[in-house]
Amino acid sequence: MKSLLKTRLKTAALAGALAAFPFAASAHPGLHAAGFEDGFIHPFTGADHLLAMIAVGYWAGQFVGRARFVLPGVFAALMVVGAALGFHAEAPALVEYGIAASVVALGLLLAFDVKMPVAPAAALVGLFALCHGFAHGAEAPAAASQAQFFGGFVAASLILQGVGLGLSMLRHSKSLARIAGALVAMTGVWMLGAA
Repeated sequence: MKSLLKTRLKTAALAGALAAFPFAASAHPGLHAAGFEDGFIHPFTGADHLLAMIAVGYWAGQFVGRARFVLPGVFAALMVVGAALGFHAEAPALVEYGIAASVVALGLLLAFDVKMPVAPAAALVGLFALCHGFAHGAEAPAAASQAQFFGGFVAASLILQGVGLGLSMLRHSKSLARIAGALVAMTGVWMLGAA
């Protein structure tokens, strides 16, 4: 019974990860709607957001009990703050560098299996969330309802972080997690070069 449950959890986590994989390499093409759906789709349209959010969820798996929900919660809350700041502004180049740097840093944290107390981990994730949120807000359609758009991207972000958290609980080999983290970090380095 336990092995059947474990197999189903692995299958669900892999299916979620594959479903979340963006078909657009980066950037955020063709935002036309103006509400929840547009906000929900937005995190799935760029590898930068997608990788960072899955990595945050995976890294949150280092904690136990309720503490493992702190990083996703902080990320979601500060992403909304960043989005509110960016909603009526154009994202400066510095924000794109911050997003790419977050992918590098989160990849390295996973690759080196970095453990740290929840407060500094949350502060680091919160800094990344402000950059991601600012980009979400700046790229929102002009006619978008802030509440609906923000609600959509927060819901999608929590799902992606849940996928990462679920993957971290599969208890696969540490070397596989480290290789995945290194690949995320290398993707972030490529994004830094392209920013």
